[in-house]
Amino acid sequence: MRGNKSEIRKPAVAGMFYPGNAAELAKTIAGFFAEVEKKPLEGAPLALIAPHAGYPYSGKVAATAFKLLEGEDIETVVVVSPFHAVFFRGSSVYEGAGYETPLGVVETDRELSEKIAGIHPDVYFSNMGHSTGSTRGEHALEVMLPFLQIALGKFKLVAIVMGEQEPESIRALGETLGIALRGVNALLVASTDLSHFHNAKKAEKLDGAVRAAVEKYDPEMLLNTLASGRGEACGGGPLAAVMMATKRLGGQKVQLLDYANSGETTGDFTEVVGYFSAAVVGERQKVKRDVTMGAPAPSREEKDRLTDEDKKQLLQIARKAVEAELLQQDYRPPETERLSREQGAFVTIKIDDQLRGCIGQIGAHGPLYKVVAEMARAAAFEDPRFPKLTREELDRLEFEISVLSPLERVKSFNEIKIGRDGLIVKLGMHSGLLLPQVATEYGWDVIEFLEQTCLKAGLGKNSYRDKFTEIYRFSAEVF
Repeated sequence: MRGNKSEIRKPAVAGMFYPGNAAELAKTIAGFFAEVEKKPLEGAPLALIAPHAGYPYSGKVAATAFKLLEGEDIETVVVVSPFHAVFFRGSSVYEGAGYETPLGVVETDRELSEKIAGIHPDVYFSNMGHSTGSTRGEHALEVMLPFLQIALGKFKLVAIVMGEQEPESIRALGETLGIALRGVNALLVASTDLSHFHNAKKAEKLDGAVRAAVEKYDPEMLLNTLASGRGEACGGGPLAAVMMATKRLGGQKVQLLDYANSGETTGDFTEVVGYFSAAVVGERQKVKRDVTMGAPAPSREEKDRLTDEDKKQLLQIARKAVEAELLQQDYRPPETERLSREQGAFVTIKIDDQLRGCIGQIGAHGPLYKVVAEMARAAAFEDPRFPKLTREELDRLEFEISVLSPLERVKSFNEIKIGRDGLIVKLGMHSGLLLPQVATEYGWDVIEFLEQTCLKAGLGKNSYRDKFTEIYRFSAEVF
């Protein structure tokens, strides 16, 4: 369910979870900030973890996290929350123009949202989890925003809601955010409450197990704790995904800030809800996002095709980016006018002709030389199918780069040419991509290529025949 790009998501729980009047809301948050101490951090805040209950219950705990942002210069905040009403696959990135609260509209970071939604098929543009229409308006993301508006003032938003919180979807989101936020001045926020409706003693035990995994900065331990029932968190998926992402973005440790339960507000300790706050700290990234990222991709006229020298330079960039990461060195690819045009690209790494990693970016979200460097690092260290590359493997690496043309909607299967075209199939919340060379390598005809792309998307192989299926083709310069 795609949204409207110009849509402003209206408040769903103003007047219920928090005050609906702007002046009263600002006064309430200012009161929370005055009541809590700004705790010293052992590094810059890269991510915050905060509860999402009604402000009378969890507002003070949330304030201990958001107060840390006073005086911080942050361009974009990526908020990840669970959905409480229905389940859907993967993670839904809001496509509209902004989220509104009584304090005003928080503008969507359209460019970064597009980048995040274009990396992995489990993370995609959708109105699911954001709509205030037919389903109950989700509160878990919305209640974060007034705190951010008071603490930061002006910032842009990437709004992400998780549906089902299966481990593969959690890892997909963590890896996607780790790739997309590299070199971006952004803060991550994980929205979660802890155990629900146990007595205070049992709640403390369950919540303590979750907090122990978070304090150890161990997302896999957290997933195991939740799966075993030793701990509970309604936003466990967002929490684990944010931890995974920050480990790729300079995160060094998690500092716990505060813990409470609803009984401290209601006086009833027989059935409580647990709340906690924390911050992931580390070294703030120095490289900011290029201001031109996300501009429309230039046309690929024949005269603009890559030269042999261009291809050689891009292959060197890919290798040097991986080498630098292995050797823990800083590497910035050389900027050249010819390689500054914005195009998507995939980087494939092989050893002894066997696949060792392949990750790419479909859309045009930055200069080509930067995209190739980012995707090379991602293919080497963040492809979930393989362990991270080691120094011992460095000399055996073979790099293949596929530079993509803009997407074209397929109106007739006769338009598809094996060897020239790659395919993308989209149906509902499912999407899959196969590069042009895949069909050639396996000797597929057009129908087999369509079937295999459907299977890659997690669909039935004949789904390309569905009238609602979108099929796109693209060409690629492969070298």
